[in-house]
Amino acid sequence: MTTAIDKAFYDEQGYIIIPNLIPPQTFEALEEACERVIAKTRSGSWPHRRTVGRQFPPFDDSNPDSWGVQHLMHPDLDEPAFTEWYTSDALINVATNLLQCSEDELQMELSNLLINPLEHDFALRWHRDDVRENATAEEEVVALALWTHGVQWNTALYEDSCLYLVPKTHSFPRTELQRAQSMTQAPPANPLDMPGAIQVTLQPGETVIYNNNILHCGAYNSKQRRATLHGCMGDIRGGSTRAKNVLQHGLLWMTEDRFRDRLNERGKRMPSGSHRYEEWCSRRSRIFASELDVGKVFLSIEVKLKDVFEQKIGHVCDVPVPLQSE
Repeated sequence: MTTAIDKAFYDEQGYIIIPNLIPPQTFEALEEACERVIAKTRSGSWPHRRTVGRQFPPFDDSNPDSWGVQHLMHPDLDEPAFTEWYTSDALINVATNLLQCSEDELQMELSNLLINPLEHDFALRWHRDDVRENATAEEEVVALALWTHGVQWNTALYEDSCLYLVPKTHSFPRTELQRAQSMTQAPPANPLDMPGAIQVTLQPGETVIYNNNILHCGAYNSKQRRATLHGCMGDIRGGSTRAKNVLQHGLLWMTEDRFRDRLNERGKRMPSGSHRYEEWCSRRSRIFASELDVGKVFLSIEVKLKDVFEQKIGHVCDVPVPLQSE
């Protein structure tokens, strides 16, 4: 079944809610897989988690309570239901429609799970994923004009009202009132105090897809059961522009054969963000090697100059060695 997508609404508002991205025959398998990985995370047997008290990577073990599970498609978790859904017809159809790209241009990126903490209510501050909170209005205009070639989603297995966002702020700089409430590192006491904010409520099986540069925050209720698939998918035409947000989560395991070998045929055709990272590292290594060669030439010239000065004027003249820096 192909889901109808209102791309004009998404482009204007910065988000869209789509029903039924989880086929009925897949829902139970995903729910059971989520229960297993949540249990592993809370017991400590799965270390890759989002820690209460920390909003962004790197996460640590400073708090035993968790608000998320990282790397659902990791081979060590051995839960194929997550990979099957990530490469499903429904999700791929939405991604290609919103990104206006072909399936062959899609890039595999994040697949995580947002859960309720057990001991503490927890909230995230107002933010955009790829724009600094202290950016000037002029800097915001420049940053928001950059097309990031990706889609990000929350897909709820249970009713979920944790996400708050401000429609259209993916396209326009913040007002002064919005800026005042999003410059702080502290989460809001009441997210609806933000001018223009709305609360997004998802029913089981519903998905909100949103531009990650829309102004948004989250509020986690420890008493409300939550299991919401949170991920993103990119377009290879974005090149390295996808790297900053995606690779901070640590995805080198996606380059391993034991991960690629478990994928279905569609998954095997999709490059991963980590492969793009490897290509970037390779280019940087080649550049650095050539810079070292240039440095050696300068060092050789310097040594020869010192020899000449010693012979001519009887002492070593201090000639500065050129240093290479990034």
